[in-house]
Amino acid sequence: MKLIILDRDGVINEDSEQFIKSPEEWHPIPGSLEAIARLNQWGWRVVVASNQSGVGRGLFDMDTLNSIHEKMVKSLAQAGGGRIDAIFFCPHAADSTCDCRKPKPGLLKQIAERFNVDLAGVPTVGDSMRDLLAGEAVGCAPYLVLTGKGARTREDPALPPETRVFPDLAAVVAELTA
Repeated sequence: MKLIILDRDGVINEDSEQFIKSPEEWHPIPGSLEAIARLNQWGWRVVVASNQSGVGRGLFDMDTLNSIHEKMVKSLAQAGGGRIDAIFFCPHAADSTCDCRKPKPGLLKQIAERFNVDLAGVPTVGDSMRDLLAGEAVGCAPYLVLTGKGARTREDPALPPETRVFPDLAAVVAELTA
């Protein structure tokens, strides 16, 4: 099985320092939906792993988060028939001691369990250090996109040395499906 793990905000859709708190605030990054559809066409299973501390902070509720994800799924279907096989998220606030908030690897371990796969070498695409570190902890291949927080993340001296850097998700997908 070809599996890829994507962060949501800053990879698939535009990020916001004030959080994406409603479906109206969710806007895809140009080319990202088509890139996911291309992955699907090439036989990839696409999974989203995202910190959503806005739930834990009380900025939005689970119904709103589900509505945001519904908009994403519908937008993907309209963009060449793209789909996401599963969405995993951490709803806890940043000060939580949970094991699912990236950079901890709990979300990724849940993905491995659900799909019954070893994550060694599985591409994980993110725009922040926590995305890359969570993937590194379970053996994923780290891909940094320069959208969202990616340009700042690229300058971090703690960037895992094997990280591959791309301008955006469409460029990652072009490489993986070449």
